[in-house]
Amino acid sequence: MTEIPTTFMTDEDWINQGKADAWSGKSKQTPEHDPQAASMYDLGYCEGEIARSPVKPKKCNLAT
Repeated sequence: MTEIPTTFMTDEDWINQGKADAWSGKSKQTPEHDPQAASMYDLGYCEGEIARSPVKPKKCNLAT
């Protein structure tokens, strides 16, 4: 995960972090200190595995 102070993260932040980790192919990094945060992270991770990232990958120019 990124170096964000987890003390100040909201439920939505945890969902978004879970999605971002899933989209980037990272393994789950569920927070252990807070069951609510862990639940929100897992929810986001599962959604991220199902839905595609809103960021479109760059296309390579293969023209020769």
